[in-house]
Parts: sequence; structure tokens; C-alpha cells
Amino acid sequence: MKSTAQMLELIGRWAERGWLRELDRAFAIFLVERAPDASPLLILAAALASHQLGRGHVCLDLEATLADSRFALSLPPEGDSAKDAPELPGVLLDGFDLDAWRAVLSDPRLVGEGPGDTPLVLSGRRLYLRRYWQYEREVRAGIDQRLRQGDTLRAALPAAQLRQALDALFPKKPGAPADWQKLACALVAGNAFGIVTGGPGTGKTTTVVKLLALLQSLALGEGGRPLRIRLAAPTGKAAARLNESIAGAVQRLDLARLANGEAAREAIPTEVTTLHRLLGSRPDSRQFRHHAGNPLALELLVVDEASMVDLEMMASLLAALPPRARLILLGDKDQLASVEAGAVLGELCSRAREGHYRPATRDWLEAVTGESIDATLLDTSGTDLDQAVAMLRHSHRFSADSGIGQLAEAVNAGDIPALRQVWKAQHEDLARIAVDAQETRSLRDLVIDGGRGGDLFGPVGYAHYLRVVSGARPADNAAQSALDGWARQVLEAHGQFQLLCALRRGPWGVEGLNSLIGDLLQREGLIPTASGWFAGRPVLVTRNDYGLGLMNGDIGITLALPQAADDGSVRWVARVAFPAGDGTDAIRWILPSRLQAVETVFAMTVHKSQGSEFTHAALLLPDSLNPILTRELVYTGITRARKWFTLASAGRGWQVLEAATERRVQRASGLLDG
Repeated sequence: MKSTAQMLELIGRWAERGWLRELDRAFAIFLVERAPDASPLLILAAALASHQLGRGHVCLDLEATLADSRFALSLPPEGDSAKDAPELPGVLLDGFDLDAWRAVLSDPRLVGEGPGDTPLVLSGRRLYLRRYWQYEREVRAGIDQRLRQGDTLRAALPAAQLRQALDALFPKKPGAPADWQKLACALVAGNAFGIVTGGPGTGKTTTVVKLLALLQSLALGEGGRPLRIRLAAPTGKAAARLNESIAGAVQRLDLARLANGEAAREAIPTEVTTLHRLLGSRPDSRQFRHHAGNPLALELLVVDEASMVDLEMMASLLAALPPRARLILLGDKDQLASVEAGAVLGELCSRAREGHYRPATRDWLEAVTGESIDATLLDTSGTDLDQAVAMLRHSHRFSADSGIGQLAEAVNAGDIPALRQVWKAQHEDLARIAVDAQETRSLRDLVIDGGRGGDLFGPVGYAHYLRVVSGARPADNAAQSALDGWARQVLEAHGQFQLLCALRRGPWGVEGLNSLIGDLLQREGLIPTASGWFAGRPVLVTRNDYGLGLMNGDIGITLALPQAADDGSVRWVARVAFPAGDGTDAIRWILPSRLQAVETVFAMTVHKSQGSEFTHAALLLPDSLNPILTRELVYTGITRARKWFTLASAGRGWQVLEAATERRVQRASGLLDG
């Protein structure tokens, strides 16, 4: 075994190579300063627990690390090799078992097993940094406290009035299968904490709008006042999308048969904010203005795209809610989780497909909805959480013969034979191409014209929006309204196509691809240069900027605006056009010099694409398997496509697709324990 000093030296070499973060090394040094004679394998475990936070894990799973350290830790990371590399973590743990490693961690100066002030907490096979152990406990306690209110809430709901309202909102169609939107609406109405999950096009937004109409109708009965409701999403992009969809959904509601229908419509909010704005973020601080001592003034909070909410944010959110306030989460449980630590929605919905409804829940739901619940979804030992989760099961976006829908379902189920069958069927909305780093013709065809002679009637590529940039530019003396209209055209055209990839580094990561695609577009004469602030440059915001009103994930396009010179001539200066993000069609024009955290985005990681949809999405898989490549990543990439999806693969890409489909994200966490 290495000495503690040798372990710190090795951790330092890993950090220099980029395998660990400087933060991970600093944490290891801090622990050694606190306990100089601590076991080297304790220091190793602490550095790895910190490293796992940077990869989205809440803790270090000791058992998984011992079983397969390469996959559990992603060390060496993507684009790197173990050849001529510093000693691997797995080598240091050879011959160790779980009991032996737990024994090494029994140092009360650094590691506790519960409340206390030690930097680390050991719970079973999981090693936490104390702050994240506390977040996990707070989230579980906040949810459990609301779940306990369910019986009281359901008893207070007038069953006859509830049935009448649900029938008004969801008219029964003779011979139709069980209406899960109606069942979800009833289930969540009867709980202080509820989740509506489902894939793209299953009607999550429609369901929650009808739920809000139902709750406001009941609240307004007999002269009551409307509920104070807020709508939020984790990112500015997701908030803007919900803004647009919910406003239309509220106006389309048929409330003729609902008591207080029009008053209920007026009481449904249509303004969506980000969670950071809702809680009141403070510059240069992890703290928010709203917390347990200064709670939010609301009675119901709806959070859309909840799969993107990390553990720390969920803990802050629950702390800021008044004790009696309801919380409703919407999201696709099968999408990628937040980039930050925690996969809260995925864990909470891990049993949603099988239902696990108790007979008493079934009886109540059938009584207030008139719908029948299949016996396969019953479980006499279902948990309290199971009784608050509803899964929508029918996609309205993808028809039964949709290739995209069938491909997404096969990937989501991990069904390799079904996956192969989908490709054999040669669906018109699916395509596969092979790409090569040396011979770029296939990649050029894909990104420029969509790979199949793209135009507005077929798969599109980047040439479409770049032609709008140059061909639709207003005259030198154009009014601001014309310039705004041009920007809207460009942004809409840009949303027609997006190349997605799994990795950041390497030839098939965003860093290499953005440079390569820029060169291809310049050679075609579609952009004047591939560097600097050229007209048509798409940029992705990588960090929230509240001063500019831009959120991580927002996309803007660089355009040239006319500016009058002193001599009366007109010169064109670069400005970046962003959608206003407030549900309107307004445009914000930002000076490039004010954008401190942006990157060119011809290629975008699948993680960054969450909350977005594109008419044509292409997913490029690398030539070898990587721990990042999982079923959830492939599924998320496929479901970004509305009309066409192209799978581009390098080298052994087809095998990589199948191998990734067989691997699920395993985020270390203990949220559902106990």
C-alpha cells in the first residue's frame, strides 16, 4: 500500500492529466491536513467521492467501484488511454473487498455514519461528502412530509364534484382504452406531492393545464379564492418552451362544462420562470433569497423538465416551499438526468412503468374518474411514493408507424432485436450514415443539406438557416421591426436541424466537430470564415447570466446590423440575436463583447440539447464504447427529433449503438433507501 504522501502525489498526477478536478485534489489535501496519519485508501476514496460529484453521482458507490472501477469512475476519461498513464484506481484496490474498504474508512475524525461534523459520511456501501448526504436526507424528508398529506387531501375532495369536473375536462370516448391523462390528473389532485412522467408527445403539459383548471375550479367553488400557483423550469430554454406551450394550451381548453370554467381559466398562470429566478439567486453564492425562513408565497408549484433538476436544487426548492404547499413535477423519467449531481426524477419514477398502486388507490381513482386500471399495475405492498406517480403511456407526437417512435421505444426498452427490426423496416423518417474523419463527404452532406438532398420538404441541414442569414437580410435603411423579423426567421430556420454528439473531446466530440464543420461550411461559401464573430455563427450560452437575461443552454445567432457612420455611410456590425425567452416573439440583440460564456454550437452534446426539439436531429456516435454512452443518452438524442432522425456513426458505430442501448445510467444515490 502506498503512503499517504505517495497517494497525494498520485492524486496530483491524475489532476494534472485532467482525470480528476483540482477541486478533488484540494479536498484530499484538506483531509490530510486535518488527519495526517489517515489511511491512504481513505484519502483515495474521498478524492473519488469528490470526483463522482463532478460526474453527476451523489456519492461513491464502493461496491460498484470494486466490481468495475473503469465503468463506475470513468477513469481514464473519454479520449484518454490507460497506456503510459498514472496508476489506475482499480489497481490500487486489487484484493480489497467491501468489508475491508469499509473498515479502512472507519476514521471518526473524517468519516461519520450520520449527523455530525465530519467531512464524509459512510452509509452502507456509499461514501458521501457530508453536504450531499444532507441534501439527500432533506429531499426525502420534504417529499415524505407531503406524501403523508395525501389521505387528508383525498378525504377533503368532494368525490361527486371531482368526478363531474374530471368528466367535463376529459369526455369519455366509447371503446377507448384507459385515459391515463385523466387518471394522472386525479392522482396528482389527491396528493400534496405528485409526478406526471411520460415520453415526448404523451401530453404532460395538456394534463397539467387541465389539472390546474380542475384545482382552480374546485378552489373557486362557493365563493372561494383561486390558488396561488407558480410555474417553473430548470433552464431558460425550458421555461421559454413551456411559456409558449402552456399559453396556447390554456386558451384551447374547452371549459364549457366545468363549474367556474372561465374564472378558472383566468386563474391559471401562463408565465414561466426559471428555478433560479423563482428562488432568488444571489450573485457569487449558493444561497437563495427564499428558504425555510423566507418561504415562497404560493400554494402550488409546477416544475417542468424535472429530469434536469439536480439534488442540490431540489433540496433548495423543497426548503423554500411552505409546509402545506403542493409540488408537481413533470418530466420524462427516461431522459438523461441533470449534468449536476443527482438523478432525482429518474429515481422517484423508477417503478412508474409497473404502477405499484395499492387496491385502495385503485378504488379511489376508479370512483372519481370512471376509468379502469389494469390489474397488472396493482401491488398490495406499493409505497406511498408509488401512489403519487402517474405515467402517461400513449404518444400523440409519434404515430404507431413512426420510425422515430419505434426506435425510441426499442432503445428505451433495451430491446436489441426490436432495434434491428426498426432499421430493417426502412422508415422514411429514419436514416443511417457512416462518417470518416479522413473522408468527410458524408459528414459534409449531413450537416449542409441533411444527408438526403435536404430542403423544406425533406431532412434539412445548416445550409437552410445560413441561406436565410444571407438571403433574407433587410435593406441598409430597414426599420428595427424588419431586423427583428429577420432574426426570428433565422432562429426558426436554425431550429430545423441540429447535430448532437455524446462526447466533448476527441475527433467525434463537440470540440473537434465544431472546428471541422466550420471549415466545411466555409469551403462551401456558406460562412465567410470559421473563426471570430462571423455572420451566421451559432453560439450556446454555457453559464447563466442574469444581467443579460440569458440562461445556460440558450442559443443565439450572430448577425450583422446596420449602423450609420459619421459620414452618412452605413456599416454592418456584429450583434447576437437571442429569443426573448418570455413566451413572446421579441428579440434581444447582444454585443458579442458582453458574452463571456458562450461557445460555437454547430455540434452540441446530447446533455445540452435537453429541453429542445429540432425538425431534424442527427446523433453522431463515436467509434468505440465509452462510459458516457448509455441507453438514456441515445434515447434523449433520438427524441430531440420531431420529423426526421439520422444516426451517424464512426467506425464500429452500429455495435456501439447496441452496446450503449444495453447500458443504463447508474447514478450512485441512496434517495430511495429506508
